[in-house]
Amino acid sequence: MPPVPTPLLEQVQILLCDADGNLFPSEEPAFDASVEVTNAFLAAIGSDRRFTAAELRLAATGLNFRSTAQRLAAEAIVPDVDVEPWVLEEKRAVTAHLARTLRPHGPTSAALTALAEHLPLAAVSSSALARLAACFTAAELDELIPPARRFSAEDSLPTPTSKPDPAVYLHACAQLGIPPQAGLAVEDSLPGALSAVAAGCPTIGNLLFVAPDEREERAAVLEEAGVLAVVSSWQEIADLLLPVLAARRTAEAGLQTTGATP
Repeated sequence: MPPVPTPLLEQVQILLCDADGNLFPSEEPAFDASVEVTNAFLAAIGSDRRFTAAELRLAATGLNFRSTAQRLAAEAIVPDVDVEPWVLEEKRAVTAHLARTLRPHGPTSAALTALAEHLPLAAVSSSALARLAACFTAAELDELIPPARRFSAEDSLPTPTSKPDPAVYLHACAQLGIPPQAGLAVEDSLPGALSAVAAGCPTIGNLLFVAPDEREERAAVLEEAGVLAVVSSWQEIADLLLPVLAARRTAEAGLQTTGATP
């Protein structure tokens, strides 16, 4: 992992975490449920195209279902189809499946807990808030990232969108009261990294839940997107950040003791 400039880390006030495939291994089970709705949608619009769950994951990672359905409809030359009923059905199916299948990931929980002692954690996702709620509860992360610090490109914006549009990161930073450069984003996908970088957030790529045979290629595209570093676990992120954050806390405590101003 290349060194990240310390001045960039010193200004971090909040850790902005992508959710799916980053905080928990939700990508594969989500696409297991989503592919059934996707293929039913394709049949309904008269398209002969069909996906396996693995094919859909490779085609749509980092995007929400609305964006995927609109793109598939345009490719099938049915651009005016109403995708909203299908968005609701996909949300229902995927949320229910993730609530049943996700489990806590101990090493990630431990690293996030250590980080949360020094700075707040927030979630910035393309996924719907209901899906995020089910995942956070199943992964036992509700206390670390409560609902008030979860931001969805699907539900939190005046007009739903999806990464790589930077709107959800800009919205999250505005709501949290920080400039983008004070929010360190952690992303596992190319659309997510492009979104965070375009918003002006320093960004780290995380390969923790990326399939081993896809990691080399994913790392390359994340680096091309402009991430500061690519890591393979949340512990690596903790190892990178905690010394800087601990030194900052010590310095701030010293200033308070002497009555000096920074």
